[in-house]
Amino acid sequence: MKAFLILEDGTVFTGTSIGSTREVISEIVFNTSMTGYLEVLTDPSYAGQAVVMTYPLIGNYGITPDMESGRPWPDGYIVRELSRMPSNFRCEGTIQDFLSKHDIPGIAGIDTRALTKILREKGTMNGMITTDENYSIEAILPRLKAYTTGNVVDKVTCSEKKVLRANGGAAAKKVALLDFGAKNNIAQSLVKRGCEVTIYPAHTTAEEILAANPDGIMLSNGPGDPKECKDIIAEIKKLYESDTPIFAICLGHQLMALATGADTHKMKYGHRGGNHPVKDLATNRVYISSQNHGYVVDTATLDPKIAKPAFVNVNDGTNEGLEYVGKNIFTVQFHPEACPGPQDSAYLFDRFIAMMS
Repeated sequence: MKAFLILEDGTVFTGTSIGSTREVISEIVFNTSMTGYLEVLTDPSYAGQAVVMTYPLIGNYGITPDMESGRPWPDGYIVRELSRMPSNFRCEGTIQDFLSKHDIPGIAGIDTRALTKILREKGTMNGMITTDENYSIEAILPRLKAYTTGNVVDKVTCSEKKVLRANGGAAAKKVALLDFGAKNNIAQSLVKRGCEVTIYPAHTTAEEILAANPDGIMLSNGPGDPKECKDIIAEIKKLYESDTPIFAICLGHQLMALATGADTHKMKYGHRGGNHPVKDLATNRVYISSQNHGYVVDTATLDPKIAKPAFVNVNDGTNEGLEYVGKNIFTVQFHPEACPGPQDSAYLFDRFIAMMS
């Protein structure tokens, strides 16, 4: 079946429908990872977005157990070529069936290189995936311009708290993980280091978290504009004022910055992929990182008495992490838990463990 991708600048791509045939409007973003498409699909940070994979062949090892949450989150999925015959001893099905099962529309057979160039030159924009061959572009464009992702954290956070423990032995440290759309490997990275991790819904009060007397607090990744999370920011301000060690990733990094008086802004097309170089400003060492974000902390708005830049993106100079002055708090914009992507910066979890000691 034919499918069409219509961008808000009027550009139309024609391809083949994959997955669900329902119509969807979403923010169109691109990911440059060469592998790890299942982790991308199940990353809650993609809620409210349709993902373009720049690597030309997707699905060649099928659907495997490597999921970062219980379900896929993107509104849509856009690929150059979809592998119809996956080959992998762990394969449990095809992407086509996976998308259909979860009612996610997609489109294959379009020039994803041309699409990515448009998004890089003009910036991220909204688009529609439709199988309606009689579409009216005049009627669609106003709908595209009006679309916003809104507060998608409420959509992806867990509904009740749960506890994860390492097998055998007493927990080395107890960590409270605030779930704004947390990937599984954040909690697993802590459990592997002997921690007992209590995962809390996004709107849990600071009082409830601190009453449990955790050794440390983790603020997770998540989707959307951080400024939409006004109630959460107020609670993070209280966590900041406590003396509990805090480590924050991605959205959590942005929310901590907002809670302490800094500002964030939307990037032209964001960072999404497993190949972004970041420099540790303390050592000048460069790490290759996994990233997924469309907003960034504006370092010009930082109060130097509160926080100072700790990491910087080597490609475009944007902020990739903050060190908080006089506090046991550090935050990063990238993903030290990887999945997908390199594990160069996994040492940051060890740093967090040491900080709690």
